[in-house]
Amino acid sequence: MERVPILKLGDILIVSIQIDLDDQSVLALQEDLADMVVSSGARGVVIDITAVEIVDSFIGRMFSTIAAITRMLDAETVVVGMRPAVAITLVELGLSLGGVRTALNLEKGVAMLEHVRGAAG
Repeated sequence: MERVPILKLGDILIVSIQIDLDDQSVLALQEDLADMVVSSGARGVVIDITAVEIVDSFIGRMFSTIAAITRMLDAETVVVGMRPAVAITLVELGLSLGGVRTALNLEKGVAMLEHVRGAAG
């Protein structure tokens, strides 16, 4: 099973999903990301799904779960790079991704996290 790499940029973790996601890889990502948030003291997480072409209900729910876990560990999550087809599929599946912030691209996602941290600080 391929693992999704997690990069550290200051106090932000960047997850760039470049593989076809299956249930096992998403569960591994959830665990790896939670561990890395704690070990690095990250305050923000950006999940870049630009390369993701297809999602199912399980993967959609996992994005919400990952955001909830990182919030509990004192980090905000932003999902960036969502393709229109992915957004349409999530809506058709009835998944609103409540609590998940979104941005068009990585640059806007990082800026959003910096704004959130600035407002909280």
